[in-house]
Amino acid sequence: MQYDRSKVDKKYQWKLSDIFASDEAWEECFFNTEERVPKIAEYADKLSDGDKLYECLTLSTSLVDAITRLYQYSRMHLDEDTADGKYKAMTDRVDILEVRYSTLASYIEPELSELPTETLKAYAESERFCDYDVFFNEILRNKNIILSKKEEKLLGEVGLFSGTNKDVFVMFDNADVNFEPVADEHGEKREVSHGAYALFLQNPDQRVRRDAFESMFGAYKKYINTLAANYAGNVKKDWFYAKVRGFSSALDYSMYMENVPSSCYKKLLEAVGEGTKPLHEYIALRKRVLGLKTLNMYDLYMPLVPEQELSLEYDEAVKLVKEALSVMGEEYCKTLYAAFDNGWVDAYESKGKRNGAYAWGVYGVHPFVLLNYQPTVHEVFTIAHEMGHAMHSYYSNATQPVQKAGYEIFVAEIASTVNEVLLLKHLLKRATGEFRQFLLAYYLDMFRTTFFRQAMFSEFEVLAHTRVENGEPLTSDYMSEVYYELNKKYYGRAVEHNDLIRYEWARIPHFYTSYYVYKYATGITTAVSIANRILTEGEDYCEKYRKFLSAGGSLAPLDIIRLADVDLESDAPYKLAISEFTQTLKELEKSLGM
Repeated sequence: MQYDRSKVDKKYQWKLSDIFASDEAWEECFFNTEERVPKIAEYADKLSDGDKLYECLTLSTSLVDAITRLYQYSRMHLDEDTADGKYKAMTDRVDILEVRYSTLASYIEPELSELPTETLKAYAESERFCDYDVFFNEILRNKNIILSKKEEKLLGEVGLFSGTNKDVFVMFDNADVNFEPVADEHGEKREVSHGAYALFLQNPDQRVRRDAFESMFGAYKKYINTLAANYAGNVKKDWFYAKVRGFSSALDYSMYMENVPSSCYKKLLEAVGEGTKPLHEYIALRKRVLGLKTLNMYDLYMPLVPEQELSLEYDEAVKLVKEALSVMGEEYCKTLYAAFDNGWVDAYESKGKRNGAYAWGVYGVHPFVLLNYQPTVHEVFTIAHEMGHAMHSYYSNATQPVQKAGYEIFVAEIASTVNEVLLLKHLLKRATGEFRQFLLAYYLDMFRTTFFRQAMFSEFEVLAHTRVENGEPLTSDYMSEVYYELNKKYYGRAVEHNDLIRYEWARIPHFYTSYYVYKYATGITTAVSIANRILTEGEDYCEKYRKFLSAGGSLAPLDIIRLADVDLESDAPYKLAISEFTQTLKELEKSLGM
């Protein structure tokens, strides 16, 4: 239900005045920041002087922090009503200011990379620059892959068009591709879109699911040669950047840029590749439960158990989330509970409000959480998920200086998934009958889509890139056949591998941000390990988990995860994740009498 925002109780709205007391205060900060931005250019060619360097970095940090807060305030106000021209204009002004700053400050890292290694090490280890140790260590780490000024300038120019393949796909996928309408279960013609497709696949009528599947993938098949050429261009771009920086593969280069060893990626694929048997068993269970003579790829999203409705009002949902997360310990819970009362959360849908949900940490203030709450099971999990992000930001911002508070995407989804797993296990404690079956199936599908499916995508990316790196053509036939065989490997014999599924690779937008999707799989793997330790070891382990939450970006991603006693370069967390999936499957089979 959509509300007029003016009629939503203030206790269910976030307090953006915690960032700036008023729009006038925002304008004053914008004016002062705009005046200071040109001063950053005054330090160019002077960074060999320690005093000038310190002044430069201090000014840079101050400007970035101010620009970030200016953007957050205007953007979140705009998200309250996306048609609000005033906040749209304010957001655009910050965008322009940020580009101006970035352009003027672009000399800093290249100039520092030219300093002697010994000098940079001394800065990284000095008390004066202690808040910049990660910054200097990154410059040192990248020193060997930095090219000459002329070459770096040339690469910068290449950046003007290196994202074209992604842009082409986005335009095709969102504006140009057309899908054949589908008749619903009542015979009425319905338009097919990306959003509607997900709903069609949950339709109880198998004919509707089939028609939607054929509409979707038939459209991609129609343009498969063009899409293949476009994606091949993206893969070649990745290989180009890897080669010019001296890497033997695009995977090694991508992982290096994230400061995560390639062995982590390979360990994931190895572990999941050896653990597909329980996934095959789950697919076979689906076939039996749904009573289908032939289980097709378009039947995999049909709910095994009818969706259950908790029908909780928002305050009741918050109470449930608090109960589920009470295992986190007194310190964590004190902040979590206060968050719902102190203007962190914008709870209800209202006219013009941005849809979906997110959490956004504001350094020096507190995190903010946008929801559009409806009384469904999914929305209760969304509260837990977004509060996981918020608490991660809270701890990192409270513990780290602003220079090291931001955490990498590699660790970003862990805390949110930990909260989801804890909520699910809390609900399972008292759930019975069909509701318990629903939760077990919910958990299995979380694994199937976030662990197994993302690993399959990750394996496809390696095969596609290796093809180009070996000097072989990356054709539509090759990619479609490779994807088809991977589909068989991961989903097993219980499902009909419909021919059109071979074209699914062509509609995955994440493939244009290469080697990204594996982080979903490592994220849930880590979260399962952490959640289990919290539940079995209590406060002693929670203290370790808080160290993970508090680390921000102060260490390399895998070292941050190791603070929570999880080692993604070992077999243990993957085996635990697959075991958790297997045990959940066995319980569901027993509950269903299968």
